[in-house]
Amino acid sequence: MIRHVVMFRWIPEATEEQKQRVTAELSRLPALLPVLRAYHMGADLGVNEGNFDWAAAADFDDLEGYLTYRDNPEHRAIIAEFIRPIAAERAAVQYEF
Repeated sequence: MIRHVVMFRWIPEATEEQKQRVTAELSRLPALLPVLRAYHMGADLGVNEGNFDWAAAADFDDLEGYLTYRDNPEHRAIIAEFIRPIAAERAAVQYEF
């Protein structure tokens, strides 16, 4: 199994509507991509100072499944239209478990 974890810090000008739209748009992907075995995302709870603002974790059977997700045109369009305009910083990792 492969787990992909991505975190974002939003630009100060990002609106609540824009932030919520990221979650809404990405939430459509499990119905389009059967390679997604689990998909969780959400805003940071604000418990610890210095955390990123938002994170997602996606599980796949294998590396091929992750690459299918990563390169999917709908996923790429969501990144371009809804994430990049409000992302100040991104961190990601993929690991086997």
